[in-house]
Amino acid sequence: MTSTANKPTIILTHAAWADGSSWSKVILPLQAAGFNVYAAQIPLTGLHADIAALKQLLARVSGPVILVGHSYAGAVITAAASGNPTVGALVYIAGMAPDEGESVGTLFHRAAPHAQAPALSPDADGLLWLPPDAFANAVAPDSSVEETAVMQAAQKPIAIACLGETMGIPAWREKPSWFLIAGKDRMISPDTQRFMAERAKSRIRALEVDHTPISSAPHAVVDIIVEAAKATS
Repeated sequence: MTSTANKPTIILTHAAWADGSSWSKVILPLQAAGFNVYAAQIPLTGLHADIAALKQLLARVSGPVILVGHSYAGAVITAAASGNPTVGALVYIAGMAPDEGESVGTLFHRAAPHAQAPALSPDADGLLWLPPDAFANAVAPDSSVEETAVMQAAQKPIAIACLGETMGIPAWREKPSWFLIAGKDRMISPDTQRFMAERAKSRIRALEVDHTPISSAPHAVVDIIVEAAKATS
């Protein structure tokens, strides 16, 4: 294993319907490359609650940090890093990058949904659950049948407040960012991803991958994170 000296800490933040273990294929290669790595666990009970949870982890980490967000968690890192001098860069993996006053829901509806994107409606508790086969058909179609079966069984529901609460000052206005645009994404329109990436003036890497490259193309995810870490060290 390469030494962690003089390297930033990598904090990975999970998407809706997932938890920190969703980064399992990314964590070990980053550790092998010499990085200290944390996979944040956010409650998915509301954007502001998720931001608070990530800030609690940030407060425990000393030295420079690279924040990485997959999908919905892009919004979480966008807010949590704002005004925090320890965060050197943001990395969006098919992520949401709202501007001030925007919500995740607003960006989701910026483009027409993919034909195989699941229809969502909250249950009596205000939670959104993915229907059967949503992971296999839309969230992670390039992952194996076994992997998507586990994702479906272990899904962590997202509160409707995660989509409706609005962004404060976005960290991408003050920090460099990298953006992996997923060209085969069925959950977040690739056109919307490009709009957000260009607005944030991100370093863009556009690949023909599905919405969950942390499972289907983890090497590509590791590469862009390492690139961000080297550029900001």
